[in-house]
Amino acid sequence: MSAAAGGTAAGAPGADGYYGRPVLKRPAWTWEVPWYFWTGGLAGASSVLSVAARAAGNRPLARAAAIAAAPAAAVSPALLVSDLGRPERFLNMLRVFRPSSPLSMGAWLLSAYAPLAVGAGAAELLGILPRTRTAAAVGAAALGPGLVTYTAVLLAHNAVPVWHGAQRELPFVFAGSAAASAGGAAFLLAPAAAAEPARRVAIAGGLLELAAERAMERRLGPLAAPFEGDGPAARLGRWARGLTAAGTTLAAAGGGRAGRWRRRGPPCCSPAAPASAGRCTGRASPPPRTRAPPSGRSAPAWTPASPRARDPQARSTRPVRPAPVRVRNSATLGPASSLSRHGTYR
Repeated sequence: MSAAAGGTAAGAPGADGYYGRPVLKRPAWTWEVPWYFWTGGLAGASSVLSVAARAAGNRPLARAAAIAAAPAAAVSPALLVSDLGRPERFLNMLRVFRPSSPLSMGAWLLSAYAPLAVGAGAAELLGILPRTRTAAAVGAAALGPGLVTYTAVLLAHNAVPVWHGAQRELPFVFAGSAAASAGGAAFLLAPAAAAEPARRVAIAGGLLELAAERAMERRLGPLAAPFEGDGPAARLGRWARGLTAAGTTLAAAGGGRAGRWRRRGPPCCSPAAPASAGRCTGRASPPPRTRAPPSGRSAPAWTPASPRARDPQARSTRPVRPAPVRVRNSATLGPASSLSRHGTYR
């Protein structure tokens, strides 16, 4: 009776488990997995942004995006191998090519993408092998979208209800997050004059991520309870949404002012600071001194400090009158002879 009144007896199947065991096994993922999601998304989206910027003629932005993708692509395999525990486990996944397995496809995508992205970034940084760099960049961009979204398919291909139920929206969430990360990284690395497209990519990625998350929670209904409670997942989710919304809002509200702020920077670090200091020093200093004309002679037509010195036409129209040449201690002309302007001695 007590068992019937309380719901289920101890050891019987119930809502909290099955004979004392949880219905779903707790995921055994470690801290490397979320970092791998972020670095893989950053690398894949940066490769796509690099090729798109190069096709549009924005070479500085293409270079910045390729350089941002290289370290992320180099770190991603190390994080995945660290999560697996032993390197041979990653090699064992390459023994089979199974399109129906997201894990198998992800291993092959990462193995093909990482060398291309690292090679393209290194060649871009060193300025060598332009043809090889272009081929590697195009190959990395072709594999980038798959690397960005396969992790979402991997999560949805699971028995966890909240992940499996979000299989329609998770690829858009991951794609938006990757685009926002790639746009932000390229905006920081590219010159201010070429960083405007990266800012737009970051804004579009942030909006896509927020919209997809909102649609996912609405469609999940009661299954979205882990995102709405007071647990660690709910707290981290609120922080993530708040930071994404704040960054997207600031980037959208800044507009062109973001590039102008980057060009100015701190006053002491601005490229115009030495020139400004030179102008202030020149204005505070006294005017340059000129030698006074000798008595009985007229002043020259222009001096280095006069406006005529900066006017070539005035200098050519009024040439300087040559001074007479004094010849002293000559045996034929005498000590006080001089040469006149007409070439005669007097």
